[in-house]
This record gives sequence, C-alpha cells and structure tokens, in this order.
Amino acid sequence: MADSFKERGKGEELRFEMSQELQFKAEARRNRLLGEWLAQKFGLTSDETGAYVKEVIASDLEEPGIEDVIRKVMKDIGERGAAISEDELRAEMTRLFPVALEQVKEGFKPDSL
Repeated sequence: MADSFKERGKGEELRFEMSQELQFKAEARRNRLLGEWLAQKFGLTSDETGAYVKEVIASDLEEPGIEDVIRKVMKDIGERGAAISEDELRAEMTRLFPVALEQVKEGFKPDSL
C-alpha cells in the first residue's frame, strides 16, 4: 500500500514538473511573439528583429512574473516614440499566451523558442 502512495506521489511530481516546463516554454514563446510584434511596430529589419527578440526573452529572467518584460518593452516603446499603451501591451501579452501555448504543445523545440 505504501508503495502505491509513493508511485502516485512520484507521478504527481512528474506531472507538476512537466506542467512547469510547459509553462516556462509557453512564456518564452509568448515573449518571442511579443518581441516580433513590437519589432514590426518599431519598423526593425530582420537582423534587428532577431536581436530584439532575444532581448525581450532574456528580460523575463530577471524576476518571476511578467513585470520585468513589461518594464523593458515599455522603456523601448518610450524611447522609440511608439504609440502603444501599457494596457495595449498587456492585452497583447494576454492574447499571445494561448497562441504560444498551443504552438509549444504542437511541438516547437526548445531551441525554437
């Protein structure tokens, strides 16, 4: 009986780890999509877009949650004089998350984030 509880516990731990990994990948993918969206708004070239996307993805590693990303891109928006409000930015991030999650579930590789 104790073995079945241990097995169930290990199964739950594995499911939790997998859901955490999926969440992390989806957030990284959302940040990639956000960076691409902003790069288009900023009129960046394809080379500039690639570099900018990497900056946006990296900005999410500063602290838990999305506030670090929002701070970074709002600063960029201000510096470029783009007409994007924080509310619009948050709405776009909300819209992009399910898209990113679906893409990750469909088999995007970690290196394609």
